[in-house]
Amino acid sequence: MAYEVTATRKRPQAFEKLVGQEFVVSTIENAIESGRIAHAYLFSGPRGVGKTSSARLLAKALNCEHGPTAHPCGECVSCREITQGYSTDVIEIDGASNTSVNDIRVIKDEVLFPPQSSRYKIYIIDEVHMLSTSAFNALLKTIEEPPEYIIFIFATTELQKVPATIRSRCQQFHFQLIPLETIKGCLREAAAEMGIQADDDALFWIAREGNGSMRDAYTLFDQVAAFSQDHITLDKIKNKLGLVGSDQIARIVEAAITGNSASALREFSSILAKGISVEQCIRDLTSFFRAVLFIRQGITDEDLLNMRTEEIPDSVLSMLSPAQAEAALRSLLQLYREIRYSISPRFEAELFISRLSSLPFLTSPEELVKKLEEMKKDVAAGKVTVVRERSLSLVQPTVQVTATQEVRKEATTEPVKSPTPEPVKAVAPEPVTNAPLETVPTPEMKTPVEAVPEPVKKAKRIPVLEDIKKLAASGDIDHVFGLQNALNNVNGVTLAEDGTLELRTNSLLPAKTIRSNSKLIRELLERETGFDGAINSFAAEKQKERVNPVLEKLATSFRGTVISEQEDL
Repeated sequence: MAYEVTATRKRPQAFEKLVGQEFVVSTIENAIESGRIAHAYLFSGPRGVGKTSSARLLAKALNCEHGPTAHPCGECVSCREITQGYSTDVIEIDGASNTSVNDIRVIKDEVLFPPQSSRYKIYIIDEVHMLSTSAFNALLKTIEEPPEYIIFIFATTELQKVPATIRSRCQQFHFQLIPLETIKGCLREAAAEMGIQADDDALFWIAREGNGSMRDAYTLFDQVAAFSQDHITLDKIKNKLGLVGSDQIARIVEAAITGNSASALREFSSILAKGISVEQCIRDLTSFFRAVLFIRQGITDEDLLNMRTEEIPDSVLSMLSPAQAEAALRSLLQLYREIRYSISPRFEAELFISRLSSLPFLTSPEELVKKLEEMKKDVAAGKVTVVRERSLSLVQPTVQVTATQEVRKEATTEPVKSPTPEPVKAVAPEPVTNAPLETVPTPEMKTPVEAVPEPVKKAKRIPVLEDIKKLAASGDIDHVFGLQNALNNVNGVTLAEDGTLELRTNSLLPAKTIRSNSKLIRELLERETGFDGAINSFAAEKQKERVNPVLEKLATSFRGTVISEQEDL
């Protein structure tokens, strides 16, 4: 007999064998038993969870010679033909290869003819979302009011691509992912039927890699069984498929967070030396920190963790908080996106591993706020005493200096000996009287007061042009834009009758700048000259020298200019 793959050999032939879809099974069985059979069904869900198998089971239940029944016999002619796939009244159509409107027209013509030997004529269209828009529109009227002997069963993995007009005309059933433990039990049963011994951790790994798909798990099981001979172990799977063991990932993380980055990097290098890709290592690290995060949050269900709890060392769990595990997981997800554009994905991964040493010291803002609130409560309750430091100031003795005597204070280096305390004698307390208490005078401690010299005032005088140029050259006005150039443009200084210092410039712009900053100029001039009067500025153009018009005309005719003019020749 020809070899048959496990996914085909283990395809369920009764609703009782369909695992992981209890809601779908119970609803269809109740509908068949009560006679509420719809004319169109829509099965949606992930790949490999039993959509096509359920469609065939429904067709078998409706066309069984003992039915319609929720438990077809599987022995009659109709059941055997549907099981083997050559029934003339159960037509399976691949929606991916029959997408045009012409293919739908063929179906519309065929539905006019009743079934040949069965009770119903059933059309199973797989991957129905691949039909074109025109094909969907052509199918609307047919599935809305088909003949009583016609039943449509649609299956799709992308429900959002099916038009709402089609979904509204069908009874919809959404298939769920199959739990990990259920897949693991089916794999153990398949291994027992084939006479293969399989370790529990190996079956757990295969079921985990199936990601909720029974067909994917069966396919991987066939591949592992091919090179494992009669005994499937996790070590054989790692060696043959080139996988990163969870123990290696745990060693990398444990060494990194304990500060031994060199050991973690060497372990990572040994993994890459076996031919394992950097992307696979990052994916395994991501799964590891995801499991750490879930366990630290109190989740220990292996179906949700997608990893066995004993694969994670207790030292790692004790050193990492949920916030720290979340930060590492977020960094790994970002790293996987960044390595696509990196010059060296290995360098990026090594940089992440070296940074893991600082992970135990990472603190989230929420934890800091919580810690501060706890400290405030402890202080308010008196559990914590706050001690403030007191600065000790040394009191220097007063030194008097006269004209004929000079007092010098020399520092002594000898240690000061504290007096030996005398033994305390018990003294009987004196009777308390109502006499007034005597005030004990306390010696006054004089602290030296340093003499602050008074600022030397400059003699008041009128600023001259040299003072203005000196002020322009100083750095006191560098912060005022244009003021230095304006002061350099001053060509005369005069004192008006009202005491205002007038600065004469060659143009209007420097004069305006000086007037805008007259307060600053007055303060600076007062510091240097003692002048505290007002400051004003005006523009006065320089008078041109008188030139003899005859000489000027003569110079112009010879294309020259008059340099000087002498009156007496």
